[in-house]
Amino acid sequence: MTEQSISRFPAASLALAMVISGTVGAFVTEARLDPVTVVFWRCAFGSIFLAAWCLARGILPDRTLSAARLARAAVCGVCMALCWAAFFAGFGMTSIATATILIHTQPFFIVLIGVVLLKERITADQIAWMAAAFGGVVLASGLVVSPRPLDAAWALGMALALGAALLYAASTILAKGLGEQRPEVTALCQTLVGTALLAPFAHGAGAIPAASWGWLAGIGVLHTGIAYILMYAAYPRLTTPVIGVLTFIYPVVAILIDWLVYGHPLGWGQAAGMALIALGTLGVRLGWRIPARRASAA
Repeated sequence: MTEQSISRFPAASLALAMVISGTVGAFVTEARLDPVTVVFWRCAFGSIFLAAWCLARGILPDRTLSAARLARAAVCGVCMALCWAAFFAGFGMTSIATATILIHTQPFFIVLIGVVLLKERITADQIAWMAAAFGGVVLASGLVVSPRPLDAAWALGMALALGAALLYAASTILAKGLGEQRPEVTALCQTLVGTALLAPFAHGAGAIPAASWGWLAGIGVLHTGIAYILMYAAYPRLTTPVIGVLTFIYPVVAILIDWLVYGHPLGWGQAAGMALIALGTLGVRLGWRIPARRASAA
C-alpha cells in the first residue's frame, strides 16, 4: 500500500476501505467482549499503527501543530470514542445490519447541526431528502414491518446507533476546523485520546481471552489504521458523486455478512428503508433538486 498506488487508483482504494469497514461488525462480534473494552483496544492498536505510519512517512514530528488544533482534535477523539462504543453496543441489541444502516444517517445530523448551531441555511430540497431518509429510518428500524417482535433492548440499540451517528457528525464538523492538518495526525490524536479516555473502564490485557486478541488487533490495524489511510488519501482525488456512491459499499458488505454469517437477512421493510436512506443521503450530498419542485417553479 503506497501513496503512488492510491493516487493512481483512488476509486479502488476507497472501495477497498469501504469493504474493510463493512467487516467491523463481524470483528466486534467475534471478539466477544463488551463495547468499551473493544473500543479501548481499537484505539490502542490503532495508535500504535498510525504512529508508526506517520513516523515512517515523515509526517511526524509536525512543527505546524498548535495547542488549539490539538485541543480541537482531542474533542474529536472524545466524540469518536463514544461514537464507536455506542455503535458497537448497538450490534448486540439490534443486529449488525440495522446498526450499520442507522449510523449512515450521519450526513443528516451534519445538516441539522449546521442549521441549529452554525445558523446555516437549509433548502426545501434538503428538507425533502431528509424527510425521505427519516421514513427510511422508520422502516429500517423495524417499527413498521419487523420479522421479529420488538422489545426494549431493540429500541435502546436503535437509539445508540442514532446517537453514534450524531457523535460521528459532531466529530466531522469539528475536524473541518483543523485546516491543513494531515488527516493521519488527526486520526492519531483521536485514537490516543480514546485510549486515555476509556482506559479506566476497559478490561486489561490479563482479562482478555487469547482468542480475542486477533480480532482486537484487526479492528485497530485494519479498520482504524489501513482503512482510514486509504480513505483519507482517496478523498481529495475523487469527486463528490463518486465518494457518495462508493460510501454505500460499507453498509452493503455489513448487510451481506450479517445475512450470510449470522443468519440475519433483511426483511423487505428494512431493505426499503436502506434504499430510502441511501437516496436521501445522495440527494443531500449531491444537492439534487426535487423534479416536482422544478416543474412547479417553471
